[in-house]
Amino acid sequence: MNTKENVIKLQTQKWITDIVIGCNFCPFAAREVKRNAIHYAVEISDKIKVCLDSFLNECILLDENKDIETSLLIFPGSFKRFDDYLILVSKAENLLKKKDYEGIYQVASFHPTYCFANSPMDDAANFTNRSPYPMLHILREESIEQALLHYPNPKKIPENNIDFARKKGFAYMALLLDACLKK
Repeated sequence: MNTKENVIKLQTQKWITDIVIGCNFCPFAAREVKRNAIHYAVEISDKIKVCLDSFLNECILLDENKDIETSLLIFPGSFKRFDDYLILVSKAENLLKKKDYEGIYQVASFHPTYCFANSPMDDAANFTNRSPYPMLHILREESIEQALLHYPNPKKIPENNIDFARKKGFAYMALLLDACLKK
């Protein structure tokens, strides 16, 4: 693995540790980090077909490796504009259906300028889905269903995340995310 890709993976791991786990945005992430069950892949191409092929390859990797719980496909040099990224997300979700992965895998979306619909860019709540780089998070649906069975009131997770981010404020959340990009 080249040094730049290694740095990108380390920055993404810091984001997982400091924000996703540290802010408890995903109450299930710590277990997978401890188990070393997260696969990190970097795709440097800006060609959507190549990026979708990489997405499909991550699904195949999950098919072949049951010890990998989830995969983060990171796009450090492309999809800078959030609208372009949303096109990628839509195409990835369509690819899941086309390749009969619907119900097996699910895509969660993270982007440096993630903005919920009808939300201003400076709403701290957006940081619940902001990441150091554009990325697609591929999750096993069966695992999600199992985890949610044992979690009290899982429907409150997004609401709790939004409340946490807003209480901390935009400046705090921005500093936390920026710190993930330090080497």
